[in-house]
Amino acid sequence: MDKTSACACGVDFGTSNSTVGWLRPGVPALLELEDGKPTLPSAVFFNADEETTCYGRAALAEYLEGYEGRLMRSLKSLLGSSLMDGQTEVHGRALPFRDLLASFIGELKARAEAAAGRSFTQAVFGRPVHFVDDDERADRKAQDTLEAIARQAGFRDVSFQFEPIGAALHYETGLEREELVLIADIGGGTADFSLVRLSPGRAGRDDRREDLLGNAGVHVGGTDFDRALSLECVMPLLGYRGRMKNGAEVPSSLFFQLATWHTINFAYTRQAWADLQHIYRDASARTELDRLSRLVSRREGHWLALQVEQAKIELSQASATALQLDRLEAGLVHEIGREAFARATTALVERVAAAVAGLLNDAGVARDRVDTIYFTGGASGVAQLRARIAAELPAARSVEGDLYGSIGSGLAVEAARRYG
Repeated sequence: MDKTSACACGVDFGTSNSTVGWLRPGVPALLELEDGKPTLPSAVFFNADEETTCYGRAALAEYLEGYEGRLMRSLKSLLGSSLMDGQTEVHGRALPFRDLLASFIGELKARAEAAAGRSFTQAVFGRPVHFVDDDERADRKAQDTLEAIARQAGFRDVSFQFEPIGAALHYETGLEREELVLIADIGGGTADFSLVRLSPGRAGRDDRREDLLGNAGVHVGGTDFDRALSLECVMPLLGYRGRMKNGAEVPSSLFFQLATWHTINFAYTRQAWADLQHIYRDASARTELDRLSRLVSRREGHWLALQVEQAKIELSQASATALQLDRLEAGLVHEIGREAFARATTALVERVAAAVAGLLNDAGVARDRVDTIYFTGGASGVAQLRARIAAELPAARSVEGDLYGSIGSGLAVEAARRYG
């Protein structure tokens, strides 16, 4: 190993995708984790047919190929939730969620070490500004849980840095002059913001506290946009907001489970199936509930969630998209327009905008003083969200970073600074 290479790595364990950065001279910081790519989707598939476990793109591929088993995605969303101390059933045995996360982070570590040709025992992990909104004790517990899981996975020294600060450190490496920058990191689970003074001259300082004017975050991310789009535009095809024979609305809990990545598997329990049969007997919306019964009995919830996620991505570029839903009903195609997506997500967008406004107010910074908005994180590509944030800072230019790699690259810079 080159003696100029860093001793430690930076780990961006993301809700949707994860990366590992390692600072070396003259080469990109991110290590290749799967199929020559620096991202590893944060997904695990327990293949019941083969009794194997796979990760990342391979996990999604095996699930979509139709193997029997359990797909787990959005693993990071468990941190700070009441589910974290629970367990799920895999291959007929109980698997604590802590062990599930340790398994994924251990795989992330092993792949990074294989790519680097060395072991890593020290790491700076990224963390959202808030794992849990408005609850400092729960937020601290979530970080402590992640630290314990990282140690369980084999890291000896573990420290943390806010994810938007990681992105800021990466952006700073390319600057030629000083800028006051709003880092907008909108990932799968959270929207995090940092207001930072960056420049080539400041980059070498060990103490950057005076350059950080403020942090803010809210528990809104890409999976929340998926959920809102699903409930507003797709779940009505399955009976959501339909009517029972007595005029009451069809109970909604099953639809919310299917629209939320980390609760989809709860829709497959015996109790959920019994509840669905009871609803079906007394419902008027039979055609829609036939589709729902087909989806649940075939365990196609993750397949549908992937179609919705893809529609979200396409609607960030196009005015409309068509979902091919033949697994629900032969020949079923459903078109969604960007306006419908925008309506479905208005409340989420306004929550994020309020976090930006609050950060600027708390920092006492006039809107016209901010030079740049630096967008990173996959969900920052959502058109209506990006436009709303930009509207808060009309004088600032918008810069799109590496949506999936900025944080991991910046954490590598921080790991080299902290550990050498």
